[in-house]
Amino acid sequence: MSTHKFATQALHAGHTVQDNKGTRAVPIYQSTSYVFNDSKHAADLFSLATPGFIYTRLNNPTNDILEQRLAALEGGIGAVVTASGTSAIATTLLTLLRSGDHIIASNSLYGGTFNLLNVTLRRLGIETTFVEASDPQNFGTAIQENTRAVFVESLGNPKLDVLDIEAISKQAKAYKIPLIVDNTVATPYLLNPIKYGANLVIHSLTKYVCGNGTSLGGAIIDAGTFDWTNGKFPEFTEPSPGYHGLVYSDALGEAAFIAKIRVEGLRDFGAALSPYNAFQIIQGLETLEVRIKKHSENALALAQWLQQHEEVAWVQYPGLECNKYKSLADKYLPHGQSGIVTFGLKGGYAAAKVVADTTQVFSLLANIGDTKSLIIHPASTTHQQLSDVDQLKAGVSKDLIRLSVGLESLQDLIDDLEHAFAAIRKPEFV
Repeated sequence: MSTHKFATQALHAGHTVQDNKGTRAVPIYQSTSYVFNDSKHAADLFSLATPGFIYTRLNNPTNDILEQRLAALEGGIGAVVTASGTSAIATTLLTLLRSGDHIIASNSLYGGTFNLLNVTLRRLGIETTFVEASDPQNFGTAIQENTRAVFVESLGNPKLDVLDIEAISKQAKAYKIPLIVDNTVATPYLLNPIKYGANLVIHSLTKYVCGNGTSLGGAIIDAGTFDWTNGKFPEFTEPSPGYHGLVYSDALGEAAFIAKIRVEGLRDFGAALSPYNAFQIIQGLETLEVRIKKHSENALALAQWLQQHEEVAWVQYPGLECNKYKSLADKYLPHGQSGIVTFGLKGGYAAAKVVADTTQVFSLLANIGDTKSLIIHPASTTHQQLSDVDQLKAGVSKDLIRLSVGLESLQDLIDDLEHAFAAIRKPEFV
């Protein structure tokens, strides 16, 4: 399938009709476990001498098809799916790092990811330095002797800063450190970070890949390009006490990381994706190209309309001609800039909450990437656990409203926001 275009791979990669009883649709293999041919077959599976299925916490035929498809679309050598996007990040970092290690991360991260790095991992002895990502040199400056990962979002949520992944990857490569890119908002249709030097790519499949707000899921895709034998990662070059002395780099070469995250990460942390959710996510993935084009088209048009509105103080969307990230968007996101728009109101914090409470087509909830349009006020919800200083670093001002622009009629979305803006002009609010 490697010679086919994105839309074809999104529909077919990983699924062989002949190997799945002639099914045209991907089947749901709703089973916890799998029968071995005999004791030798079982032993070979557990020793990784032969491929196959053991237990759904580790792998599953439906999940396997989704993993192959995601790896094909992102240009990786393999993938592992997990129960959520957050579990994908946590399992990746806990597989890769140990107490005493250090991470460098962009300061413009989703609030949940920021807290994982800033609070939870610190309790485990893993420190994070957050840097202003607009200057790639900041990543190199923050490198320490114990730095073992660089973590960024390709398109920050909700700051919507487009990062210069290629320049950041050069900084990480110079110090022999893997670059991990969360590509959730951009999606593999709009951007493939591996092409620009990323070593690992993460997705919350819950968002645009699934696309309809029904199923949680996460994914880790391995580019197969990082040298785990460079002396900084003994977990890959020394016998693993957690897997009968296996030396991952010797046994699995370029696939050492993606194998370890499956046979130890999933085994020990248990963040398995259910086969039913994998099936649901596959349905969404099959139409991703069509949907993300429309999301991007609607978002750009709505951002342009918001720019002209008298109640609006500012608008952030990378596709706007006046946007500070437009040149980077032209390089990394030439086919669209996804469906997230943020803006601030002249009426500030109070006005933003009134608008979020008043829309009818836009649903007030904590998610993005749905076919239906969504709205939220991050300062009082998704980022409320951050200090005022950390909120501003993440791009969250008190007046900020985040829109996840769906696939509805553009005019209906405009009318809905106009109705909500009228509410802040009422005498009781003014």
